[in-house]
Amino acid sequence: MAAIQQSAVLTGKSRPPRPLLSRLVSDYGQEFVIIAAMLVLFVAVGLYNPRFLSTSNLNTIFSGNAYIAVAAIGMAMVIITGHIDVSIGALIGVLATISGTLAVSGYPVWVAWGAPVILGMAVNFIVGWLVAYARIPSIVVTLGMMSILRGGLISITGGTWISGLPKEFMIAQWKPFGLPFPIIAMVLLTVLAAWWMRNFPFGRSLYAVGGNPEAARATGLSAERRVLAVFVIHGAFAGIATILFATQLQVIQSTVPPNLELTVITAAVVGGVSILGGSGTVIGSTLAAILFATIGSALIFVNVSAYWLRAVIGGLILITVLADMIRRRPAR
Repeated sequence: MAAIQQSAVLTGKSRPPRPLLSRLVSDYGQEFVIIAAMLVLFVAVGLYNPRFLSTSNLNTIFSGNAYIAVAAIGMAMVIITGHIDVSIGALIGVLATISGTLAVSGYPVWVAWGAPVILGMAVNFIVGWLVAYARIPSIVVTLGMMSILRGGLISITGGTWISGLPKEFMIAQWKPFGLPFPIIAMVLLTVLAAWWMRNFPFGRSLYAVGGNPEAARATGLSAERRVLAVFVIHGAFAGIATILFATQLQVIQSTVPPNLELTVITAAVVGGVSILGGSGTVIGSTLAAILFATIGSALIFVNVSAYWLRAVIGGLILITVLADMIRRRPAR
């Protein structure tokens, strides 16, 4: 029976069509909650301090944190398959340093942009292989990789600043059609990833692998190949996020951004991706990343210490995981 259910996930023909409203609430309920929370914040804080709704602040919220949302897309895919990656922050720090070094060394900008994507995929290929085929838990593999990347980065660079970045390298400062490029990239990548996971057999199979790997194998799926592929895709998204992060300002510090891995993982979980795997959407992870940025900015505009943001995010994690456990209990 489990094999039949997983096969139905891949074919999308398990039951008669449901009404549109019912499908939206069932599939995107968490996303609606996040959107409602952001609207309440914008209205409430905007009434308290109108500068909160200024163009510059909105640009900081959406454009300045787009790289977190892009990294959370790949993280959501990894968690959906039942795994996790705590090395994402260290990886972005290393890739940003490499990209900036290439840019100031006279290499073409396409090399400085492409290197983080290729290297991110290569590093995560190693991680994915160890998880999928060596059967080492992902938390152990990525903790080890995080230590290697952090230690190597500080040992080699000493945390120096990279300055003198060429103007043509600064893609995050572009404004095609009058919109900041990071916002365009964030929206396009989120839509494409969500469409791929919903409409393509390989994308749908990720839910089967994360929900019940043994049942997925019974239907003929190779869980190992899909886990490896997801980590490689995650590495590509980490590379793209690196480009958006590294080109925001005129300098790059050769260190790991503080708490970045926690923020990315939390965005995926609070966005509705089950920490146990098998459910969730990348749309929710993107919205949650923007919600965190909105909360952080709101705290500043209502004269509350920004350090409370960590407490708020921690509370959201506990509430989301508890709700997921309660929702799964009837199914078990």
